[in-house]
Amino acid sequence: MTASIVFDPLINMAFVVGLGAVALVLLGFGIWRGLPGWMFRAVALIALVAALLNPLWKQEDRAAQQDIVLVIVDDSSSQTLSDRAAQTVNTLAQLEVALGKLDDALLVEIHHVGDAGRDGTLLLTALTEAAGAHSANRIAAAILISDGRIHDADVLSNFPAPVHFLTTGVPQDWDRRVIVKIAPAYGIVGEPVQVVVRVEDLGAAPAASIAVVIASVDGGDEQSFSLPINEDVPLSLAVEHGGINLLEIRTPVVDGELTGQNNRAILSVNGVRDRLRVLLVSGEPYAGERTWRNLLKADSSVDLVHFTILRPPNKQDGVPYDELSLIAFPTQELFMDKIDDFDLIIFDRFRRQGVLPEAYLENVARYVRDGGAILVASGPAFAGVESLYRTPLRDILPAAPTGRVIEEGFVPLISDIGMRHPVTEGLSIGLETDNIPTWGRWFRIIETIPTSGYTLMEGPDQRPLLQLDRVGKGRLALLTSDHAWLWSRGFEGGGPQRELLRRLAHWLMQEPELEENVLRATALGMSVIVDRQMLDGDAGDLTVVAPSGETQILTFAQLAPGRWRLAFEATESGVYRLNEGIVQTVVATGPATPIEFENPIATAEILAPLVDETGGASFLIFSGIPNFRQVAEGRVSAGRNWAGLVRRNAYLVNDVSLIAVAKGWMYLLIAALFSIVAWRVEGR
Repeated sequence: MTASIVFDPLINMAFVVGLGAVALVLLGFGIWRGLPGWMFRAVALIALVAALLNPLWKQEDRAAQQDIVLVIVDDSSSQTLSDRAAQTVNTLAQLEVALGKLDDALLVEIHHVGDAGRDGTLLLTALTEAAGAHSANRIAAAILISDGRIHDADVLSNFPAPVHFLTTGVPQDWDRRVIVKIAPAYGIVGEPVQVVVRVEDLGAAPAASIAVVIASVDGGDEQSFSLPINEDVPLSLAVEHGGINLLEIRTPVVDGELTGQNNRAILSVNGVRDRLRVLLVSGEPYAGERTWRNLLKADSSVDLVHFTILRPPNKQDGVPYDELSLIAFPTQELFMDKIDDFDLIIFDRFRRQGVLPEAYLENVARYVRDGGAILVASGPAFAGVESLYRTPLRDILPAAPTGRVIEEGFVPLISDIGMRHPVTEGLSIGLETDNIPTWGRWFRIIETIPTSGYTLMEGPDQRPLLQLDRVGKGRLALLTSDHAWLWSRGFEGGGPQRELLRRLAHWLMQEPELEENVLRATALGMSVIVDRQMLDGDAGDLTVVAPSGETQILTFAQLAPGRWRLAFEATESGVYRLNEGIVQTVVATGPATPIEFENPIATAEILAPLVDETGGASFLIFSGIPNFRQVAEGRVSAGRNWAGLVRRNAYLVNDVSLIAVAKGWMYLLIAALFSIVAWRVEGR
């Protein structure tokens, strides 16, 4: 029970102060005039002011409150390194014993404040939330147990009590990590890109000057480099294909370092082709010749070389060569010396007419087998003796002509396989009536018998119209009609001629987006979606190989004909290798180096501003925890090997009673009595 005097003014306090000031002025005037009763008048004035202030006798029934010591424990992944977890457990046990000996100190532990995800260790966020759950006038101190690698240092700028930091780890800790300083977003297919890499030793690292670095693209063949430590070094790595190339750079784990999770870096480089080179050879002028030229010239990434054979060698019209507007056809240069420089060769209504010797056409077949691409847009000559089928190209063509040229109107149709193939998939969407495309008719088709590959489009009586095939490392397409140009002229409404020929050309040039037999994987954080696309057959099980080498088998679910999908949650960050049958791919999950392990060396520097601002101190657990003592509020709260807990003396009021010091009439009686005495004294 405590007692005190409080005031409950009868009128506004400003008026009381004003009246008191007037009374003091009058009293001073009386003293100056030498009035003998000024002391009695002063007592009377005091009684009147006291009556207006209304003093009360206050009694409180108080219950003492314990001081709260917040202990925030970092349970993040970096705290599992070395013996930090054991240090934390032992420190907590010692804290419970030490604080248990202090008077009225309540220890409040907060755990699970960190993770190995993108946010990292949120130690000060946990401290802020814990402080908000308790009254500030009860918090004696906060004790943080962590390695100091926190990722929310800007969350808390002040704290109502000292913050003491107990640092885990040992002075001998060291680690090695790989950092990619500069990495390009794009690279030219077939050409190296330069990546600037730094191998960095942290902490009390042993003396070393060279580190082994291993690099690979899409999990393929590995390249080994010896790099100087703590220096920025450029590495040249090849971009092997168009689309995303996953580059993995790592250094082997060395005995004694804290973790190997920051020993690798993963980056994606988008492979692009540098100026696709296309050779277009037109066998003769005709209405559709310009269609191919316009299509290819419209693409700014295509360098087009176009030749039209206006006058074959066997033509005898008596016109001298020097009067013709012709240039010599550079057959030797194009088809022997520089043929491998082209990404695509198009034979448009080309016929066997002595312009290209057999040896040149044999070299064209070799070019395809080695990775090149040919598109044959055939005309009537393909069915006769001048057909390209009667040349060395026969061995790579996907269909054989029967000798018939069918000239009748027909609507080109997409085959069942064509509905699945990226070249023709979706071409007729929105242009169909009763599943029959409404685009314009063609009027000529060369009858052929397929020998290999896939038929994507069909003419009358299901005759092959567009045939695709893979030959060795290269690709080949055969279009058995020369009437595609009718669509570009809008005949009978036209058709998707531009889109069809664009897709066809880019499929031949091996654009990744148009692959028909492919396994694709996309990662969003740790969630992975895998798509399987096939022209025929059913997808088998997916084999998933984690970065650690752990393997699991997953089953696809069919979405549509030729398309399957599955999803899984990755348990590790890094490059996953996926394969279904002979098709494989890679995908990178999570950050290459989790934020918790970017720099695992324990430090007090990040928390130093908060610790200093609140009057706390930092201590290395390896050297022993400090002594804890209670200090008065406003006093120094840390010193050599000791940490202070502010004594708050907080309490909870259970009951309050207020009793007037005196009745109002008593103040008036005292004032009147002393006023009469003053009058009597001054009247003598």
